[in-house]
Amino acid sequence: MSVTIESREIVQPSPKPRRRKKDYIQPSPYSFSKGMSRGNIFTRLSLVIFGLGNIAHRQFVKGAIFLAIEVGFIYFMAAQGSAKIGALIRLEGTGQTKTKVNGFWVYQAGQPSVVILLYGISTIVLCLAFLVVAWVAVRSAYKAQVLAAENDGRAPNFMQDMRSLTNVNIQTLLMSLPTAGIAVFTVLPLVFMITMAFTSYDSNHVTRFGWVGLQNFAKVFGSGAGDVNIQLFMSVLAWTLVWAFFATFLNYFLGMFMAMIIERKGTRLKGFWRACFSMSIAVPQFVSLLVMNTMLQPSGAINRLLQQWGWIDSALPFFTDATWARVTVIVINLWVGIPYTIMQVTGILQNIPGELYEAARLDGANSWQLFRNVTMPYMFFVMTPYLITTFTANVNNFNVIYLLSNGDPTPVGASAGKTDLLITWLYKLTVDKSNYNLGAVIGILTFIVLAVVSLVAYRSSGSYKNEEGFQ
Repeated sequence: MSVTIESREIVQPSPKPRRRKKDYIQPSPYSFSKGMSRGNIFTRLSLVIFGLGNIAHRQFVKGAIFLAIEVGFIYFMAAQGSAKIGALIRLEGTGQTKTKVNGFWVYQAGQPSVVILLYGISTIVLCLAFLVVAWVAVRSAYKAQVLAAENDGRAPNFMQDMRSLTNVNIQTLLMSLPTAGIAVFTVLPLVFMITMAFTSYDSNHVTRFGWVGLQNFAKVFGSGAGDVNIQLFMSVLAWTLVWAFFATFLNYFLGMFMAMIIERKGTRLKGFWRACFSMSIAVPQFVSLLVMNTMLQPSGAINRLLQQWGWIDSALPFFTDATWARVTVIVINLWVGIPYTIMQVTGILQNIPGELYEAARLDGANSWQLFRNVTMPYMFFVMTPYLITTFTANVNNFNVIYLLSNGDPTPVGASAGKTDLLITWLYKLTVDKSNYNLGAVIGILTFIVLAVVSLVAYRSSGSYKNEEGFQ
């Protein structure tokens, strides 16, 4: 009897792709914790007397700089800093004062609450910077101790440290100024804006205002009457996200389509077409938008021309009907934004590896399959960070909305129009109505929305998951 054994192919499950390991960064051997645990008495006392450890190891210039910073900070806090922080806690502006000089009364204006708020926040930021200097002082003292032990009691002098900053530690020197600029011109105004959301700084309290806690947030998320409520906020937020989506992806796809037409082998005068789009970018945007605003008015050139041709009987409601206004700003933004996309996409199209197209053609791919399986994946992989940045910029696209439609149409009594974005609504609340506290709340909520959308989109993209290359 014969036995037949049927052979079957054993299919091994495909291994799961390994997640890319993060680059390992070796911790500094001169950390603050090591300095406090392993340092000598001079290193530990450097937390109290800045520069003491450096001076003990003959780094006199560096030690003197640390000590001068500490003395200057203590003097400032004793003379003004503590008073500014105390005034910040109370946050009550001083009224008008009068003094008698040579028999005449001299009146002096009081200090507004906004000045007290700014000075108090700046003082707190200065205190945080002082803590950072204390942390650096201990690390520097411990580094001097270790290097002195390794070099027969001689730590690097000031000139050697300066040469190190221009050679081995050049990244520290180059990043210090941008970091300081971000702290002064970005972080400090952001903190100032956030704190303003917890005050009563509005049109009724311009000079003197105080802390109100979460009352402004309750107004934004409440349903009561006023300049801001939850219904109006959700309406503006929904339109802002819809606008940002269409303004980003319509510009991207139509701009890419135009760039691909220009890059075709059969297209003539490629340089001419690129120059035409470049010239449109060179025209100041605010000029173009103001001209379009004038042309689209009920008595503007476009409505007059269409009526003369007999195509319409009455003026088209470009900025008087909500739907018409929203479609209008999206279409005008295409005309404004597509040239930028063409200029950026053209360079990427020219750098797509030709081997990818050759391999796809050998497999029998047609033009649509080449676009869907080669061009689009490559473009999305390269331009995902750009798309996220563009989406963020469109959420904050003040120029197009304010100069083109000014947020119109605006219902009677409403603080925001049907085409207002969060950023233009914030502008109207602060500049036009002087409700700085409610504007600060809108600014905080805008930041939260943008941060969540940007982080989720970026972490879900191939540019983040596979930074090593296109596959």
